[in-house]
Amino acid sequence: MLTSGLVLGLSISKFNGGDALFQLAMFVILLFLLKKYAFGPLMGIMTQREEHVASEINAAEASRLEASKYLEEQRELLKQSRVEATQLIENAKQQGETQREDIIIQARTEAERLKESAKREIVQEREKAIVALREQVASLSVLIASKVIEKELSEADQEKLINHYIQEAGEER
Repeated sequence: MLTSGLVLGLSISKFNGGDALFQLAMFVILLFLLKKYAFGPLMGIMTQREEHVASEINAAEASRLEASKYLEEQRELLKQSRVEATQLIENAKQQGETQREDIIIQARTEAERLKESAKREIVQEREKAIVALREQVASLSVLIASKVIEKELSEADQEKLINHYIQEAGEER
């Protein structure tokens, strides 16, 4: 059995306290060296990384707030543009309606003026026709009177002569 314990690398021996103290001292020295040369710079890098991540988070939050503010400004501008567009459309409609009414009033005024002008022309032409007819009747009367004076006519001949001269006067017109 003893040989089997040596083969396996086990040694059955007594507790050696000096080795334990040496290993403990080496472990403490190793911890001190690790703390001084490895953990210090590693913690500095971790602190820098933490500060960098925090600054990136703050910058992202500031960008988000700025974007939110910009978005709200854009919404307000869009709303204002819609209101202005609606006002422009309403103004254009009102101007169009006003112009339409003005055109109708002008057309009616022009129609009335033309109508009155036509009435005046008709009255003038009628008066001219009456004057011309009177002149023709007067000249016919003079002509008939001169013909009657030249010869004595019977009543039937006079009527025939008057009708004949009236027809001639109508054809001359």
